Amino acid sequence: MESHCESHTRPQCVGSWSFPVSFLLLFFVTAFAATSETREVTDMDGRKVIVPKTINKVCADWPPVMYLLYAMDPSLLAGINSPFTDKQKEYLCVSARTLPVVGGFFGQGQTTNIEALLKVKPDLIIAEKWGDKALKSKSEDILGTFGIPVVYVNLETTRDYPNAILFLGELFGREARARTLSAYGKAVFEKVNTAVRSIPSNKRPRIYYAEGVTGLNTECHTSFHAELIALAGATNVHHCANGLFKVKGRDQVSIEQVLKYDPEVIFAAEPSFYQQVFKDVRWRNLRAVRTGRVYLTPRLLFDWFDRPPSFMRLLGLQWVAWHLYPEVYRIDMTEEARRFYRIFLGVDIPLDTMKRLLFP
Repeated sequence: MESHCESHTRPQCVGSWSFPVSFLLLFFVTAFAATSETREVTDMDGRKVIVPKTINKVCADWPPVMYLLYAMDPSLLAGINSPFTDKQKEYLCVSARTLPVVGGFFGQGQTTNIEALLKVKPDLIIAEKWGDKALKSKSEDILGTFGIPVVYVNLETTRDYPNAILFLGELFGREARARTLSAYGKAVFEKVNTAVRSIPSNKRPRIYYAEGVTGLNTECHTSFHAELIALAGATNVHHCANGLFKVKGRDQVSIEQVLKYDPEVIFAAEPSFYQQVFKDVRWRNLRAVRTGRVYLTPRLLFDWFDRPPSFMRLLGLQWVAWHLYPEVYRIDMTEEARRFYRIFLGVDIPLDTMKRLLFP
């Protein structure tokens, strides 16, 4: 399927390179040093950073930031953290499908391909500000030796997205585009918050987030992976010991524990689990299963709920509220989702495709 991408300038493909890394390093550092058109910006971590006056090409430290950069303007992306799937490519701008993979920089388990990074010559790296300070400092030093500035953006919670978008819009000179995306995000929170306030706390459902093919992995109430549950005013049945914040997540639980939780609603991350949960005798007596309130989290182009936690949560939060409070949060979810894809991704999702996604 051809992506429309009307609201973006299409990214330019990077050509083939075969020079030695040492030559590329010398060329890149010299070229950056020779650029007189620079300016100082204060990033969202409070750091003063010297960047080019005009920013043409950037890379991200991990996929959630990369996805947001794509939504801002695909032509800004010089490289991607990991390959897009064939399914994702169906909905991407044509030239985004062949962007080189440069790896990640700060996230756990990420590996940077320095040679690929030097080939694409980004003007700077956009990185999420949360994370290990020592790891960030080490990575900044490494990138600094190559003359690549690092600018941090605050995406700690989904609520931070509207302001982060405005910051990036000013940084890239895409202010009008940023105002459009930021206004959408602010409107989402206003509408959801209004709906949640009208629901008494004792009427808000208890949620279990089922991960993995067995559904027996989950996230505790302080994990950012399950953030949409709290943002929708609901209760996550799985609590972290002592309220500790967890980054890795995917806690292993037993079916006996889930039966004790007896959630009113289950959000399922894996299609294979969703397809068998209503047939599995172990899950049959759960309130959520008996009442048919098990919902598969949508995943197109990127997951609406989690893994990775991206700007798609601005749509995912509406999807959660729509399921939890149908009598209050009245919305044509099919049309709203299609509108979201047009605004953020410049692609027109066919009506039947969206219906299959929302009503599997």
